[in-house]
Amino acid sequence: MPLTGRTRPPFRRLRSAHPAQAIVAAYAAALAAGTVLLLLPVSVTEEAGGRAGLVEALFTAGSAVSVTGLVVVDTATYWSSFGHVVIFLLIELGGLGLMTFASLLGLLLVHRLGLRTRLVTSASIGTPSGQDLRGVVVGVATIALIVQAATAVVLAARLALAHDYPPGRALWHGIFHAGSAFNNAGFALYSDNLMGFVADPWVCLPIAVAVILGGIGFPVFLELSRHVRVPRLWSMNTRIVLVGTAVLLVGATVTITALEWDNPGTLGPLDAPAKLLAGFFAAVVARTAGFNTLDVAEMNTQTWFAQDVLMFIGAGPAGTAGGIKITTAAVLVAIVLAEIRGEGAVTVFGKRLSRAVHRQAITVLSLGVAVVMGGTWVLLITTEFTLDQIVFEVISAFATVGLSTGITHLLPDGGQLLLVVIMFAGRVGPVTLATALALRPRTRLYELPKERPLIG
Repeated sequence: MPLTGRTRPPFRRLRSAHPAQAIVAAYAAALAAGTVLLLLPVSVTEEAGGRAGLVEALFTAGSAVSVTGLVVVDTATYWSSFGHVVIFLLIELGGLGLMTFASLLGLLLVHRLGLRTRLVTSASIGTPSGQDLRGVVVGVATIALIVQAATAVVLAARLALAHDYPPGRALWHGIFHAGSAFNNAGFALYSDNLMGFVADPWVCLPIAVAVILGGIGFPVFLELSRHVRVPRLWSMNTRIVLVGTAVLLVGATVTITALEWDNPGTLGPLDAPAKLLAGFFAAVVARTAGFNTLDVAEMNTQTWFAQDVLMFIGAGPAGTAGGIKITTAAVLVAIVLAEIRGEGAVTVFGKRLSRAVHRQAITVLSLGVAVVMGGTWVLLITTEFTLDQIVFEVISAFATVGLSTGITHLLPDGGQLLLVVIMFAGRVGPVTLATALALRPRTRLYELPKERPLIG
């Protein structure tokens, strides 16, 4: 039967898809593949029953590929060594970006990239499509390899020398937790996550550094590699991310440490140095990493609220972290300040922001709030948990954090599947939105008449 102008083979439709659609399809394919692998009997320990349920496999794969870290089963005892490897690979794919891996593979095999691959990869890692993509992809892969390798070496040495791990186990745990940290995933090979290392700086600090570096974002990394000693050449994006990261880390460390200082369920039993270390670590991981050295369920409600804010903001754009991103939050603050001051233009670090940036920031915030409110409303109707618990859980899923007050595994199957959707949306949503806004501008050939409604 001949093809009409309206009918194209599936592969032709896929090739002609918008880059945003290609990114979503890639993550959906990884989610499906990960679910199938985790459903295999070899992925589950005999003690756990020898085979995973569909919800358990889907939720874990979704949490790993979205680099979230929420779990409905004990990662350490439920999944086998094969299952741990599958989770680790999904974390690497989801954290660095599936299109980055595809581009790197293309460079290795055929030494070139097609136009569509360039467009999709540029959108995925947040670089202009005209930039030297070969150098960018290689640079991203190099950064990830160096940071993870260095972190893995330090962790493996510490586990072997101070905690008496056999060399092979120490190396694997070092590699797994280094990858989970740099990709801001929060998965750990211990039933209590990292609570057993709450006072060990040689475990907590390398993981915290890897989390921070992964969350800064690859565009910042690549720019600093060229102009690290010339701050005047740094872009607005780099300045916002670096300043915002410092402000949030200091503010969050002081806030969490002060609120939990005498809490017998968290910092109370620790000595002063350990309290400071645990407070700093909690501040770092709340910005989308998801590890915990303290029992989140025992924290004060005020601390949960502070972490809600940190999780929702997240870290830098085009990195391994989630949230609405520091740059989005900074632009929104600048817009509010400009409006309060009655200024005609919004400026940041001596530069004027374009109107398109205003709209993008407001859109990202609006969609994020809508997802969180919608998910919270559904879980309030279908479960018996309190509002603060559910809000914490939903924000953690949307911002791909992985922290929980302990209710994830207690949610009904429908609630867990809803979190899978929210985690997936949190991982691909901002990227898809940015791609659609950047690559599909709509230009009107006419102007409509203006009218101003009353605001406030």
